[in-house]
Amino acid sequence: MKVLVASAWPYVNAVPHLGNLVGSHLSADVFARYARLRYGKENVVFVSGSDEHGTPIEVEAIRRKTSPRELTDQAHDYDVKLFDGWELSFDNYSRTESPVHKRFVSDFLMGLRDYLEVKEEEIPYCEVDRIYLPDRFVKGTCPYCGFEDARGDQCDNCGRLLSPELLKDPRCSICSSKPVWKRTVHWFFNLERLEEDLKSWLERAKFPKNVEAVAMSWVTEGLRPRSLTRDNSWGIPAPFPGAEGKTIYVWFEALLGYLSATVEFFERKGKKEEWLNFWKGQDVRSYYFMGKDNIPFHAVILPAMLLASKKGYSLPYMIAASEYLLYEGQKFSKSRKVGIWIDEALEIMDVEYWRYLLIRLRPEERDMNFAWKEAIRIINTELNNDLGNYINRVLSMIKRSFNSVVPQISNPSQNDLNFRAFMEEVVVEVSKKYDDAKLKGALESTLQLAREGNQYLNRASPWDAIAKGRMEEAGTVLTIAVNSIRTLGILLYPVMPTHMNYLYSMLNLGKVEDDVWDSAGKLTIKPGHKIGEVRTLFKKLPDDFEKEVEEKLKDARRKIEAVRPPLLR
Repeated sequence: MKVLVASAWPYVNAVPHLGNLVGSHLSADVFARYARLRYGKENVVFVSGSDEHGTPIEVEAIRRKTSPRELTDQAHDYDVKLFDGWELSFDNYSRTESPVHKRFVSDFLMGLRDYLEVKEEEIPYCEVDRIYLPDRFVKGTCPYCGFEDARGDQCDNCGRLLSPELLKDPRCSICSSKPVWKRTVHWFFNLERLEEDLKSWLERAKFPKNVEAVAMSWVTEGLRPRSLTRDNSWGIPAPFPGAEGKTIYVWFEALLGYLSATVEFFERKGKKEEWLNFWKGQDVRSYYFMGKDNIPFHAVILPAMLLASKKGYSLPYMIAASEYLLYEGQKFSKSRKVGIWIDEALEIMDVEYWRYLLIRLRPEERDMNFAWKEAIRIINTELNNDLGNYINRVLSMIKRSFNSVVPQISNPSQNDLNFRAFMEEVVVEVSKKYDDAKLKGALESTLQLAREGNQYLNRASPWDAIAKGRMEEAGTVLTIAVNSIRTLGILLYPVMPTHMNYLYSMLNLGKVEDDVWDSAGKLTIKPGHKIGEVRTLFKKLPDDFEKEVEEKLKDARRKIEAVRPPLLR
């Protein structure tokens, strides 16, 4: 089986915040690490990239009095550096200015000729700035919820997709003047002709409820042609005859970035045709991770383009769209300084504490709230007490009472057999949740193994058996327990790869990524194996951390302001 892991391409007009990260890249990375262990490194490709085109970039570049390319160059390079700091394991993190991407998009769209139509439409035009105002170049009042700062492509308040003519009281995003309406010619993708095929596919797909609801509402309400082209200067030139001066609408080309990034990855490896193994065939699974506002594009427009190409491309197997992450009960806001941005977070605490926290709080089925009080509880109670304490108890007893050598298993009790069975059941449960893209649920089930491990020790009391000279009894408990610790190392690796490799070094086992997922739950650490040096795996946050966190955040922002690229400050 081949597994394609894809995270939504972010606009590179600002530094991502924690909510952006957990919604796409971090979730995709956790799943990709799981998939490599489960299905083999050679069978998994993880791609994404910087979305450099479109009106958000142009508007920001105009605001900053620079060119779109200068802005995106700075942002892309900075993001790549940050993603490395967050331990994101992309096989290819590309960009929409990539020559491979531009070539692929042009060729692909020319192949959709049977589904294209040319129509005139009225577009708002700013007579002050002398430009057309598609998408985010125009703002106004949302016709659905009354939000007064809705954009021409989508309302940030209610999430509905819009078009400029739907806005009430439209105004130019640059100068706020009232636009006039001018007629212009554009190329449209006829979604209506694919409506029945899309509906049939969606009815068969096993998507999360939030994805299914949005996608089916689009299809049942009736699809209509959507404009493929824009009158922007920044973007991929439209390849259609007679479309000189037009560019491709950013959402169509960015969605094709999943394909072009795969092509680019294998071209760099000198294996040009291998990309097709991840896009065609019955044995291909593709997982897409994004925020919920991107659902229509991935559940309707992307599969529609793939179907229209008639190339036999595999349609999305799983679309995992997270709800919103709030910060202390509020929406993230750069202007109001509400929230934490991913470069600031790296200055506050260990990146893998962040990774654990964000997956534990991942808004899979409803909006979730990041609150420091709960974050501190999770780190100090779950990481340190439940996980760290269990690991330390077991390894310290093996070191102290068995000279660091894993003892024999002799006459296991019912307690021993029950814990072994529980460990095997947890692995099955965690695997199922990962395959369903329920990362939060997978982490919660993993945590139950550590908690049950502590209870297992308490019931068995191996320290009491050692004190009374019943070494075989204690040895049986500790050998089963040390294998459960190895299992925890595998199950937690997707979330905390560095810490779990550190744990593996304590177990004297090499690296987790060289192990295989399906060995989890088994007693593969045999009697006679010598463990390594026992050290503390996690550290508690100090008691005064919550009181001082605002000051820590201010310090982090001062440091980051000095190193952020000038156009991102």
